[in-house]
Amino acid sequence: MHMANKKSAKTSAKFSSEMFADVPVLQRKWQAAVRPGEKLPHYEDVMLGSLGRLADHIVLLREVDGVLCASHTGRYVQTWLNDERWDIPLSALPPDCATALTEAAANARANCRPYLASAHCVRDGLVRTFDVLALPTRSRWGGILVGVYVNECNAQYNLLDTIFSATDEGVLSLAAIRDAQGEPADFQVVHLNQGAARLLMQPATELLWRRLSAGGNPLAAPAVMNRLRGFVGSGPGGQFEIDSGDRCLRLGVTAFSDMLSLTVTDVTALKQREVSFRLLFENNPMPMWVFDAGTMEFLSVNDAAVQHYGYSRERFLGMTLREIWPVDEWNVHSAALREIGDVYQSSRDWRHIRADGTEIHVLTFGRKVAFEGRDGYLVAVVDITERRAAEARIAHMAHHDGLTNLPNRDFYQQRLGEALERGRSGNKRVAVMCVDLDLFKNVNDSFGHPMGDRLLKLVAERLREAVRDDNVAARLGGDEFAIVLAADASPNEASAFAERLIDALSAPYNIDGLEVVVGASIGIALSPGDGTSSEELMRNADMALYRAKAEGGGVHHFFEPEMDQQAQKRRDMERDLRVAFNNGEFELHYQPLVDIAADRISGFESLLRWRHPQKGMVSPAEFIPVAEDIGLIVALGEWVLREACAEAMKWPADVKVAVNLSPVQFRSRNLVQAVISALAHSGLPARRLELEITESVFLAETEANLAILHQLRELGVSISMDDFGTGYSSLSYLRSFPFDKIKIDRSFVKDLARRTDCVAIVRAISGLGRSLKITTTAEGVETTDQLDWLRAEGCNEVQGFLFSAARPGHEIAALLRGFAERASKAA
Repeated sequence: MHMANKKSAKTSAKFSSEMFADVPVLQRKWQAAVRPGEKLPHYEDVMLGSLGRLADHIVLLREVDGVLCASHTGRYVQTWLNDERWDIPLSALPPDCATALTEAAANARANCRPYLASAHCVRDGLVRTFDVLALPTRSRWGGILVGVYVNECNAQYNLLDTIFSATDEGVLSLAAIRDAQGEPADFQVVHLNQGAARLLMQPATELLWRRLSAGGNPLAAPAVMNRLRGFVGSGPGGQFEIDSGDRCLRLGVTAFSDMLSLTVTDVTALKQREVSFRLLFENNPMPMWVFDAGTMEFLSVNDAAVQHYGYSRERFLGMTLREIWPVDEWNVHSAALREIGDVYQSSRDWRHIRADGTEIHVLTFGRKVAFEGRDGYLVAVVDITERRAAEARIAHMAHHDGLTNLPNRDFYQQRLGEALERGRSGNKRVAVMCVDLDLFKNVNDSFGHPMGDRLLKLVAERLREAVRDDNVAARLGGDEFAIVLAADASPNEASAFAERLIDALSAPYNIDGLEVVVGASIGIALSPGDGTSSEELMRNADMALYRAKAEGGGVHHFFEPEMDQQAQKRRDMERDLRVAFNNGEFELHYQPLVDIAADRISGFESLLRWRHPQKGMVSPAEFIPVAEDIGLIVALGEWVLREACAEAMKWPADVKVAVNLSPVQFRSRNLVQAVISALAHSGLPARRLELEITESVFLAETEANLAILHQLRELGVSISMDDFGTGYSSLSYLRSFPFDKIKIDRSFVKDLARRTDCVAIVRAISGLGRSLKITTTAEGVETTDQLDWLRAEGCNEVQGFLFSAARPGHEIAALLRGFAERASKAA
């Protein structure tokens, strides 16, 4: 553990030093890009090009209808914001981040100069400081774009650790270490403050991560170890005292499963009989009193007791002990008094009532004394109310979600395990439900995360209302919830409950006068048929939820065995894809693009094929979406670019090669470099490479993707829009970017000879291409009738089975020769 911490420290120091150099580098880059006579440099001169790793730290801000929006965020910034979305207003981001970005951007724009600000963010109790450097630039589309660089600049510190380190009282945490039989055999110190190190008389560096059995401190004594082992798994905790040389230490123990939280207090002063009674009593800042052993009347109280409890001295001396005890503890208090010997110390903490009626939690220490000729007891009181409240808060936080106050995943799994254990012993079923909100993302996107958080709190209230008795509702994260029905639920009862819950969660929510509506989908798994462990049931309920969501949401679905088979098939596909990439199982086939007017092959579209060693050829429709989901498509796309360019170098100089690009490749932000690398390694002129994109590239991250497309055009490659006419806003994309080619989707070509609407659409697209000087290519041409229609309507290029299916690279030369010979004969 020490080695890991040192490594982390070195890494943090390295990042810190890199960050320290980044700010002046970016400032110099901005200054160098300012052209004579202009106040601001162009966006492309500063934010595009050789940023390298700094690109991950950049967020691009622009003003849309008077609202400042984050239109592009690097991966580091997305982690900082805890939000991967683009083109969203700053008001939808975490307030601490949004405030820092707004301040930096406003100052940079006002002064037309780079502006350096700081952001102090608190995440999960950690305080982190970030440098925020705003660089104003001119946009080719008008207005000002502000590129903001974000990076952490100082070491983190933990608020909770800071609070504990400020107290003289010892605080430490122990993790139980179990033996081969599963019994607690030893403990390891996993946290402590300086107070604990001082009281245990060992440096904190020697105690941290040390096993108690290694010795060297009072906790290592066998008797103490036995007491500590007794607390593991046996309940909330307790207190006991230990002697250490000439000192007496009081240990307060709170148990959390295999974790023990210890508070260490030095109570030596209470044990030193040689200290004079008056010095101990009158001037002691600790509340103290003397009471009559027989009547329980107060005989004397010190100033600290009067001040702490709020009773006047006269009132105190007219009271008995019972008057400061809560009624429900009279019997246990009285029983404890009957067992008092010469010396007394609390075996538990007690509740006392102050003058204003409030209750406090205390520890009491006493010894028998003679006071003014009467047998009495001298009592010292330690108020541990705040400590107990803090321990209760920590225990609650450890088991509950911070936003909704519902049980969290750990507590949920613990309660599910307990329910399954009871179910096994009583031969009863347990139902597990996974609940996911429908349309919740729309609420976040439309109204921002604060509104989403308020909605989640209202959802939690409805869940608490619906889930009662021994059943449990928990929040697993995001808008995902889970429920345990532990009362031997039948399938019909579970189904009826799920229907009621969906109705309850789907009812409108009123938030500040705004009516918000979401739905819910539920997946259900029942023990023991769907699993006997919490992991099995949760996994199977989640698969059932996936089926419910796939059916459109708003329904519940029980787990079925074939769901597991489908999940296994998907896992097999993911594994096989990774193996296929490493083993070179992919290959490219090429389908010719035919120039209608010249009656020649003008190019080939490269199509990815997977030849599985056992399954044969696997359809791209099956494996491409999986490759995109697991992130393999980026590396696979780079391979396709290199392979296609290298193959095209074997063809005539006037024949192009077309390569399809996935939207995922745009998100990787390495696309331009991949194209440059493929052209450089193959020697293929850029004019012979054509890149095909689909509408989905424009549906997200528009500003950044447009910038990438412009960079690709500047290299000299052609850009083609695939499946034109099938998207809801295809025409608007022609205004956004000057495409070289649009490809008419095969769905319009298929029915050309039978449907007039298809003819009209092809005619319109061809006319649009001629007006904009854009080449039009028709896909899926299979008959001469279709070819005649397309020629008549002025289409420039065609491809389809009428000419050739996609062929392996080694067949292309023969295909070119055969086509040339056919054209020669026709002439």
